[in-house]
Amino acid sequence: MATRTAGGNAAFHNFHNDYAHIADPNERRRLALAEIDKAPFGWYHVRAVVVAGIGFFTDAYDIFAINLVTAMLGVVYWQGNKGVIPSNNDTAIKVATSGGTVIGQIGFGYLADVVGRKRMYGLELIIMIVATLAQALSAKSPAINITGVIIFWRVIMGIGVGGDYPLSSIITSEFATTKWRGAMMGSVFAMQGFGQFAAAIIALIVTSGFKGSLETAAKPANCTGDCGVAVDKMWRVIVGFGAVPGCIALYYRLTIPETPRYTFDVARDVEKAGEDVRAYKAGQSEGKPDEISRAQAFQSSGQIEIPKASWADFTRHYGQWKHGKVLLGTAGSWFFLDVAFYGLGLNNSVILTAIGYSGGANVYESFYNTAVGNLIIVCAGAIPGYWVTVATTDTIGRKPIQLGGFAILTVLFCIIGFGYHKISSHGLLGLYVLCQFFFNFGPNATTFIVPGECFPTRYRSTSHGLSAGAGKVGAIIAQVVFGPLRGRGAPAGSNASPWLNHVMEIFALFMFCGIFTTLLIPETKRKTLEELAGEVPGTANYDPASAGHGIAAPTKTGSSDGEVDPDIEKRAGV
Repeated sequence: MATRTAGGNAAFHNFHNDYAHIADPNERRRLALAEIDKAPFGWYHVRAVVVAGIGFFTDAYDIFAINLVTAMLGVVYWQGNKGVIPSNNDTAIKVATSGGTVIGQIGFGYLADVVGRKRMYGLELIIMIVATLAQALSAKSPAINITGVIIFWRVIMGIGVGGDYPLSSIITSEFATTKWRGAMMGSVFAMQGFGQFAAAIIALIVTSGFKGSLETAAKPANCTGDCGVAVDKMWRVIVGFGAVPGCIALYYRLTIPETPRYTFDVARDVEKAGEDVRAYKAGQSEGKPDEISRAQAFQSSGQIEIPKASWADFTRHYGQWKHGKVLLGTAGSWFFLDVAFYGLGLNNSVILTAIGYSGGANVYESFYNTAVGNLIIVCAGAIPGYWVTVATTDTIGRKPIQLGGFAILTVLFCIIGFGYHKISSHGLLGLYVLCQFFFNFGPNATTFIVPGECFPTRYRSTSHGLSAGAGKVGAIIAQVVFGPLRGRGAPAGSNASPWLNHVMEIFALFMFCGIFTTLLIPETKRKTLEELAGEVPGTANYDPASAGHGIAAPTKTGSSDGEVDPDIEKRAGV
């Protein structure tokens, strides 16, 4: 039995004292987690979403901004090539981020399960901030060209971006109320849309700010002198601004409490976990348990039934098809999605031409039209799709949204591919917007949400990192393989894309494959994380081995007579 502690009032209830008389650590764990699962939606939930969401805002800004910046790099550093960056250099700079992201997703995912979510959260943001500022200050030298310098820092930045995926997902998931967990996680991911919007806005602002200098050159090849200096300042401001939101969120990330689920199941510190629940709801950085009670609780921590993390347990767990298929489903779905999601960007030049925002009479108009055109593209399909998912994911469910999204995208890509040369440019614009909408009201959002819910706490971050890493491998394939493939059969030196229609047909096949991997994942709507992990007896997912119950389900134990205080159960909502 734990010692009761002082403190608590009408505003900040002392949850620790609710369970202080319960001797069984498993029962205390269950009741404390129920406090989180059943908690009414409040400002502490909004705070968690904002802190995690700013990271995704920064991620999207940094990734999307480079699409606007590479044209400026061509003006500044490739005047010998008529002010146009070579396609190989352009691809290498863009793919570098994805390469670093894979490393960050898997590496940070694993470390968050080993050393804790709190210890890793904020580190990935520091990496992004440093690498972003380093890019903005980069320049070529006799020993190294600008491409090499930027690639180096974008790989480092990508590691930070990658680390944000599993950490923000699982931290939001493990602190969320069960009823609105999908909306909370979807809101974090939806900040990507605003990040893309912000990148285009900043590009538009700096372009307008240097209008006088940019109008002096009709073409990139003529943009020298004041025009060249202006463009050099522009790309540095656009890239460097990506560090600003990260600096704002850094303090809050470094001071969040450890998630109680990690403290219970991995660290096995029962007292600290209970206090962290209270700290989270009170907006404090961490719980402060009574050290004597904590020492006493550690003596009984070996009684916690959840298995300890180990390679043997990892292989045993995922070696079972019922668990392994879920990891295959989340990783496979994310892989198939990202191939087409990043590949759809190959149509951007066609879409910008269709809406009248391609090229211009001078360098100013060219950059201005590119920024405005991308604003329109982001607002037309991407942002609405994200927020429709937020509004419906806890009612429709994750699996139906993902399944329907893959099915609709299969049809849309078939129409684009097989009718490419017969559809007008405005028709392609409409199909492009529909694709963007159903990507985000579909698998692009749900492939982020589901891996943060359906795995046991001890492997949740690693599994999310593996799933996200598979997705970024798909993104690399889209950029490295399908990007050049679209130009198959084109004359040397031409920007024509005679094979683009066939590439879209291939993407339709990837979307079709996504339907089958989606069938492997469970529906996670309105289910607790413990139920999804197979730890709750009497539920469809129950797995005695995963719950540490052997072959027999455990009996309830609690206070001295072996029963749970009914008043405590009532307060916990279980």
